[in-house]
Amino acid sequence: MSTPLRVGTRGSCLALGQTGQIVERLRQAGCEVVIETISTRGDTRGDEPVAALGSDGVYVRELERALLDGRIDVAVHSLKDMPTAGVPGLVIGCVPARATPFDALVSRAGMSLETLPVGAKIGTSSIRRAVQIAAARPDLVIRPLHGNVDTRLARLDAGDYDALVLAAAGLERLGLGDRATSLLEPPIFWPAVGQGALALQIRCDDERAAHSIAPLDHAATHVAVRAERSCLAELSGGCLAPVAGFARLVGARLYLGARVLEQDGRHVTEVTAEEDAAIVDPAAQGAGHMADALGRQVASRLRDAGADAMLARMRVLTAGP
Repeated sequence: MSTPLRVGTRGSCLALGQTGQIVERLRQAGCEVVIETISTRGDTRGDEPVAALGSDGVYVRELERALLDGRIDVAVHSLKDMPTAGVPGLVIGCVPARATPFDALVSRAGMSLETLPVGAKIGTSSIRRAVQIAAARPDLVIRPLHGNVDTRLARLDAGDYDALVLAAAGLERLGLGDRATSLLEPPIFWPAVGQGALALQIRCDDERAAHSIAPLDHAATHVAVRAERSCLAELSGGCLAPVAGFARLVGARLYLGARVLEQDGRHVTEVTAEEDAAIVDPAAQGAGHMADALGRQVASRLRDAGADAMLARMRVLTAGP
C-alpha cells in the first residue's frame, strides 16, 4: 500500500475550504491524500494586526517548517501571504487556476465605494487597501478590522461598520460571493500581488509530490503571478507592503501593472507602471524567466518614479514606536 500524500493547511474555514478543493482534485487524479492541519502564528494571534507580528510570512512559516521537517509533503498557501524570498529546500511546485483576483466591497446598504455617504465607517486591516480607499474617498473613515471573514462580516452586520473591503476570492471560496456589493478593480483599486491564487509548495527533491500536483498547475496563472512576485521582490517589498499588482495573459502577451502607495496623514501619493511582454506559450520552458524579466522591468519604472523612497517612508511609518 502506498503512503498517502500529506497535505498541510491552516485551520481557518477559508484555508480548510480551499485545501479541500485541492485535495478533491488530487483524489480524482488517483492520489491517496490526508490533510494535516497546522496552526500558524497569524492564526493564534488573529486579534492583532498582521503588521504587528514582526514580519510577513506569519501565515506560512509553520507550514514551511512542517515541509522541511518531513511532517507534510505539500503545503497549500494563499499566494498573497507568501514572502517573495525563497526558502532553501522548498519550491512552489504548482499554481492552480486563479479565482477572482480583485477586492470586493461589502456594504450593509448595498452601496458602492462611490455612493457610500460622507463619514461612512469602512473596515480593513490592510495598509494597501486603506491607502487606496483614502485616495479614492478621503471623506470616509477607515477603521482597523482583524479576524477571519466570518468575524468581519459579523461586525459589519452588527452595525460596527458601514462597509468592509475583502478579497473576492475568499468570499467565493466560502460560498459567500453574494455578499459582495461591487468589485474594486484597476485602474482605481489594485489587488495584492498574487491575490486570488493558491500556491502548492513542496520540497525541491520530492519527485513524488511534484508528479502528484503537476496536473493541477495552470500555466497562464503561474506565469502571471510569477511576474507579479518578481516585481514585488525587486522592490524589496514584503506581502505587507503597500504594493499592488496584477498580471494577465491576453493572447500571446503578458501584461503587468503595479502600483506603489504612500500616505502622509490624509494625503496619498501613488505611482503606477505597466508593461507587457510576448509569452507565446506560458507552459513552455523559459516563459517563467520572461515573466521574471517583465516584473523587474515594471519595478525599474516604479523606481524611476520614486517608489524606493515612498516604500522607505511607509516602512518607518508602519513600524510603530
